[in-house]
Amino acid sequence: MGAGSSTVGITGCGHSIYLKKSDRTLFSFLAEAARDALASAGLTRDDIDGLAVCSFELPPDNAVTLGEQFGLSLSWAYLGTAGGAGPVASVANSIRAVESGQAKAVLCIAGDNYDVSGHYRLMDRFNKALINYGVPHGFGGANGLFAMIQRKHMETYGTTRAQLGRLAVDMRANARANPAALLHGAMSLDDYLDARVIADPLRLFDCVLPCQGAEAVVVTTLDRAPPGKGVRALAARERHNHPVGELTPLRGGWELFRDALYADAGMGPADMQFVQAYDDYPIMVAIQLEDLGFCPKGEVGRLFDANSFTWQGSLPVNTGGGQLSCGQSGAGGGMIGLVEAVRQLRHEGGERQIANVSRGLVSGYGMVGYGHGLSTSAIILERLP
Repeated sequence: MGAGSSTVGITGCGHSIYLKKSDRTLFSFLAEAARDALASAGLTRDDIDGLAVCSFELPPDNAVTLGEQFGLSLSWAYLGTAGGAGPVASVANSIRAVESGQAKAVLCIAGDNYDVSGHYRLMDRFNKALINYGVPHGFGGANGLFAMIQRKHMETYGTTRAQLGRLAVDMRANARANPAALLHGAMSLDDYLDARVIADPLRLFDCVLPCQGAEAVVVTTLDRAPPGKGVRALAARERHNHPVGELTPLRGGWELFRDALYADAGMGPADMQFVQAYDDYPIMVAIQLEDLGFCPKGEVGRLFDANSFTWQGSLPVNTGGGQLSCGQSGAGGGMIGLVEAVRQLRHEGGERQIANVSRGLVSGYGMVGYGHGLSTSAIILERLP
């Protein structure tokens, strides 16, 4: 996506309830988020002729069969394949689909309905690289991989757990103002530092809570948005498998498209009034902030020391609490930040609303391969005047 679209954007957003564990079906969560997004956009099911879906648990169903279950007649369908980077990419591709006339209005939805044990089973069969080469050698899931990434970052650049903890604590404070979040308990820096070890140096509050839920947005022409509620995409990019062949990398595809992303938007990192970053672990938020130009590589610790990250802070990050405090609803974790961004730009943030906010950045990350994450994405959004 180049310079973005002046006529097509996001006109509604929604989410389902988040649950740690229930007997509800995946379809019920997706349908709940879809209904909420359509109501937000002021549209009905009959207005939708495009569907983009990201979900780990959906197969053998797909976007076409979900459209059948939703009772939609589709002219365009998209199935995300990029894990937590997929939902942001799905919105960019949906905008292109509406611009080119392939669809008039697209429902973009992401979610899953597993619990902690279901997440472990998913990772053991995530892709052939892990099935054939990771699991037989004791692959301990994502926690083991990202523990190595955090250790490498700490030893290479001097990043400390206390610095990363500032981010986690501030995101928990954001979640306390978000009724949808699963984790509302107060958390101090000492609570973060003293939590039980999961995979050294990762401790309990470094790790997301797998849960059940879904998130959704509606993409259509901005003239159909309710008054004052349209959100324009200024620029969007995605990149996969960078750096090629490098295990436990401390960088990702954001560094390759960052300059083009900002050039397309006509602004830079200093112009962003918030960042909604994919936060499966605080260390990955740190790497995204580095690669997206908020500080030079290796200096994120100083960035953390110099800023606060609550919705009232100097650099608001994950203003709804992110996955770390709301919960990670599978592929919905790649959409939660985008929905929160739209909510902020529509000035629907409630107790956590950023004052006078008009633009921000959302980044995605996902699809764990052999020793590294494969997919990155980012989008810059702006509130319509």
